[in-house]
Amino acid sequence: MAMPRGWRQGGQPVWIFDLDNTLHNASPHIFPHINRAMTAYIQHHLALDEAAAQALRQDYWHRYGATLLGLIRHHDIDPHHFLRETHDLEVLLPGIVFQRGVKAMLQRLPGRKIVFSNGPQHYTEAVLEATGIADCFAAAYSVERVRFRPKPESHGFRHLFRAEGLNPHRCIMVEDSLPNLATAKRLGLKTVWVSTDSAARLRQPAYVDVTLRNILDLPRALRQL
Repeated sequence: MAMPRGWRQGGQPVWIFDLDNTLHNASPHIFPHINRAMTAYIQHHLALDEAAAQALRQDYWHRYGATLLGLIRHHDIDPHHFLRETHDLEVLLPGIVFQRGVKAMLQRLPGRKIVFSNGPQHYTEAVLEATGIADCFAAAYSVERVRFRPKPESHGFRHLFRAEGLNPHRCIMVEDSLPNLATAKRLGLKTVWVSTDSAARLRQPAYVDVTLRNILDLPRALRQL
């Protein structure tokens, strides 16, 4: 297999993968449940009606990249309690939509692989185990492991680089979220955007190096990196 142009003289890249809507499809079942659970949590703990709680959840997600960060900053919410209450594995794991062939694709890619998710650690590890790809990754970083400073903040990226001893210029970020890829590119990573939106893909931003409709095509995209 051809190596990316940026890695010569026997070097290999480090792949940093998002989890939800990158390695598996969270949109049909998992995200709707998490969104409902977060709205219900906000209703209960901030004494808001459903419409106000939903609006606040969406506002914080757009402003900070994660609802949790807004709740920590503005309402002193216990992040560990919030994550436990809104990520019930008994409800979420049966809703996983996962492509056959992802594990074989990961095994074909040269270099080390790490997961970097805005989800909690118990959920991230459970999804990797349930899909059978946990052993493809050297490490999995959740929102707790980056001190509740989720993507697209640069803090979480920098924490991961320090913890794993990584040079960002030798890393490739694979993500479905454009704001997260914008941060990755600014920090020096190569970027791969996984998107099923054909109209959006026609407007590939300058900070995206490669756009894929299906993550299974990733090995064929190596020559473009």
